[in-house]
Amino acid sequence: MIASILSFWSTHFALMKIEFWYLVVSGITTGFLYGMVAVGYTMVYGILRLINFAHSEIFMTGAFAGYFLMREFVGNNTPSGVQSILLILGGIAVGALASSLMAAFVLERVAYRPLRKRKAPPLAYLISAIGASYFLQNLAGKEFGRNPIAVPQPYGNANVFTVFGAPFNQYDLLVVIAGILSLVALDIIVGRTKLGRSLRAVAQDMETASLMGVDIDRTIMFTFLIGGAMAGAAGFLWGLNSNVGSTMGFVPGIKAFTSAVLGGIGNLRGAMLGGMILGIVENLAQPFVSSAYIDVVAFAILVGLLMFRPTGILGERLGRVA
Repeated sequence: MIASILSFWSTHFALMKIEFWYLVVSGITTGFLYGMVAVGYTMVYGILRLINFAHSEIFMTGAFAGYFLMREFVGNNTPSGVQSILLILGGIAVGALASSLMAAFVLERVAYRPLRKRKAPPLAYLISAIGASYFLQNLAGKEFGRNPIAVPQPYGNANVFTVFGAPFNQYDLLVVIAGILSLVALDIIVGRTKLGRSLRAVAQDMETASLMGVDIDRTIMFTFLIGGAMAGAAGFLWGLNSNVGSTMGFVPGIKAFTSAVLGGIGNLRGAMLGGMILGIVENLAQPFVSSAYIDVVAFAILVGLLMFRPTGILGERLGRVA
């Protein structure tokens, strides 16, 4: 009898341990995606002190661009080897390019720059961003339909290795590598290049930076381009494990914004850290609450943290951008 009870609890504990690590792995993957999108929010806020509420549609643009590439070159087949790697790299590049040039660039030129030239109040930027968000969302719905669309898979998504018994598959590895490389690239751009010095200068004091010869319009444009590229790459990666659709950016966009605030909006590393924390906490909460309340848990943690540290975990410092 005692042996049976011990055997039961031993097996149950082992299963709980595997489930715990499975949820952690899934949370890390989701967290990297949140962080990549959050970078766009934090960069725009750091430069303009404004929240780009159309950023979720920039994310959606990258997802659709990647979908069309996969539909054209993958179709009903499942590539492998070098072909699979090239398709994944192509999807990331196309998603990033579409979001940065087609969405972020146009958005900055149409929705923000005219207001900035006229020294419009902050409320005007907010209304303009919300209007651009609804326009892009409904345009995508009209052109591509309003039902979710499955993305053709460029790989078999086999398990690569295990983490304490939990599988770590090709998709998880892909997202983690993309997230790490993008953060390293951003650190290099911001910390060691002329563009990075311009970004830091404008974030600290736009008027003084202008007097020192910094091209404000060019710097702000590159802010949108970089943030849009990150969101577009994340949109393609998100679509690989889910469906694409005209409203797909809403929930990830809200979560990414939460990640930026959680880590310290205005801090690039904080955005990634906030995304990681939010992704892991969301997944670990699943065994204890209904999936319908996962969002409530995430935002409750955010509110609780901000009550004690309003500037977020790493604090607001995009004035020094890293």
